[in-house]
Amino acid sequence: MNDKKAQTRERILSAASAALTRRGPAEPSVGDVMGAAGLTVGGFYAHFESKDALMLEAFSQTLRRRRALMGELDRSLPASERRALAAAFYLSRKHRDAETGEACPLPSSLAELAHMPEGFRAVLAEHLELVMAELADSPEEADKVLADMALMVGGLVLARALGRGEMSDRVLRAAKSAVI
Repeated sequence: MNDKKAQTRERILSAASAALTRRGPAEPSVGDVMGAAGLTVGGFYAHFESKDALMLEAFSQTLRRRRALMGELDRSLPASERRALAAAFYLSRKHRDAETGEACPLPSSLAELAHMPEGFRAVLAEHLELVMAELADSPEEADKVLADMALMVGGLVLARALGRGEMSDRVLRAAKSAVI
């Protein structure tokens, strides 16, 4: 792929990632994504075979970036401390209020995945496995990681739904204390 085509593809993926994080994988149209990328719809199919293919790649890429942040945690710390640090960031006001580039796509996407092509569920399952490997020191801790992730994502969904305010902050604090 030539440089210009690769750069254009990355612009489209970046716009799709932002739309996915804000609105989930089903709602944004190809026109929405291409417009946000500063491109016309006519050029879309030179880069992706379908909207689902674009959103699947954006979903995978966004989750990969989220895991890279987690990979910055000090591996010499016990798993419980790494989970507490992950929860402290994930369940923070900063993350709740983050612009789309820094925010997790799971809160806006999970409810739609049952209606999306199987590839989305496969990407999610792989993401969960890789996060478990990052945050568990033993196979026995893997279920604790899954429970923590469910609590963190659910807490963030509630906090974002409530918007900024005391009840939203309480949800973040309560979920964080349950993980820590």
